[in-house]
Amino acid sequence: MKNILIVCAMIGMTLSTQAMARDDRLKFPFEEFLKTEKAKEALLDIPVFFAGQQHGAVEKKWGEATTSRKTNAFNKSDQEACQWVLLSALKSLQERAIQEGMNAVINIKSNYKHQEFVSSSEFECGAGTFVAGVALKADIVKLVK
Repeated sequence: MKNILIVCAMIGMTLSTQAMARDDRLKFPFEEFLKTEKAKEALLDIPVFFAGQQHGAVEKKWGEATTSRKTNAFNKSDQEACQWVLLSALKSLQERAIQEGMNAVINIKSNYKHQEFVSSSEFECGAGTFVAGVALKADIVKLVK
């Protein structure tokens, strides 16, 4: 009986370490992904520009907007889950631009757990065992047409 209890305790300890939450910070390129049909179907007709990317002249600036989105990552690769949640975050920023009467989202920066990551070619994503998340902040503006 004592041996059975010891074996059960050891199995429980082994399984509990595997159940600990994973929270990896990953960086993925976004440019090629944003050109895919999947991205084109999901996003609105409001241009988005990450920090450092060239865009037209700003006619009017509304201000800075932030968004933090999460998605189910179960049974998906980290990259697939992160790309999916990136689309959700970008769409949220686009909707804010429309709401404020603006026509573009510029200077997009990753802001996962309030730590800025600035890149003109990559975004940062938090990937866990069951959830992936992307946080962004950006300037909502009206570009000269």
